[in-house]
Amino acid sequence: MATKNYKPTTPSRRHMSSPSFDEVTKKFPEKSLITTLKKNAGRNNTGKITVRHQGGGNKKKYRIIDFKRKAKEAGSTVIGIEYDPNRTAYIALLADENGKKSYVIAPSGLKAGDTLYSGTHADIKPGNVLPIANIPVGTFIHAIELYPGKGAQLVRSAGAAAQLMAKENGMAQVRLPSGEVRLVRLECTASIGQVGNIEHENIKLGKAGKTRHLGIRPSVRGSVMNPVDHPHGGGEGRSPIGRPSPVTPWGKPTLGYKTRNKKARTNKFIVKRKNDK
Repeated sequence: MATKNYKPTTPSRRHMSSPSFDEVTKKFPEKSLITTLKKNAGRNNTGKITVRHQGGGNKKKYRIIDFKRKAKEAGSTVIGIEYDPNRTAYIALLADENGKKSYVIAPSGLKAGDTLYSGTHADIKPGNVLPIANIPVGTFIHAIELYPGKGAQLVRSAGAAAQLMAKENGMAQVRLPSGEVRLVRLECTASIGQVGNIEHENIKLGKAGKTRHLGIRPSVRGSVMNPVDHPHGGGEGRSPIGRPSPVTPWGKPTLGYKTRNKKARTNKFIVKRKNDK
């Protein structure tokens, strides 16, 4: 995949780049696999904003993705690769031997007409799904389960890939894209290969309006707020924050302050932190 660059006909076009969509072969989604997506603008069930800077954005339908990939002996044929507005990765439309259709995360190199398999019998080819126990050490994987049968939860964004490092005592060591090494049970499944749309990280939106189309509202600096709204606020004119280090609107330190619970139940599954050397 390549990115599409524009001539500087306007200031916003000067540095803008967008996907070329070379991998996409199917234009419209499968109607039986889409559902409505309610907008919440960052508000919870009581109407209170719990996630800031969300709202507006283009209307979009949710594509129902099959993250569980139950074993299909005859395999499923790829009908086409589609764009999904709900995620950075592309998705692939599959049809099994009975004609039942489903969406999956499209790995890099997948093309229309390919056949994907899931289960212990599957080959080590991009897009196939196997239990981690049946995947050779050193293989690059994505769409990794954390709990057997729950469905893929890890490594699902564009261009992401984890690596299977070791297997012992019923657990596998998996190096995630962040650099963290984590233990995953051997019964959990994973897809072979790297997630597609690798060039996504090189896209430049170019203008503020494109960010608004994505449903992201403007961020406001705390230093220009009033003291009642932010710990950095107040003062005559431009003022320093008046603290040893910056803080969030709720007074928590930022810039490297670790917020993970030291007593978290899943700490025992982390072999190496992402920032450890």
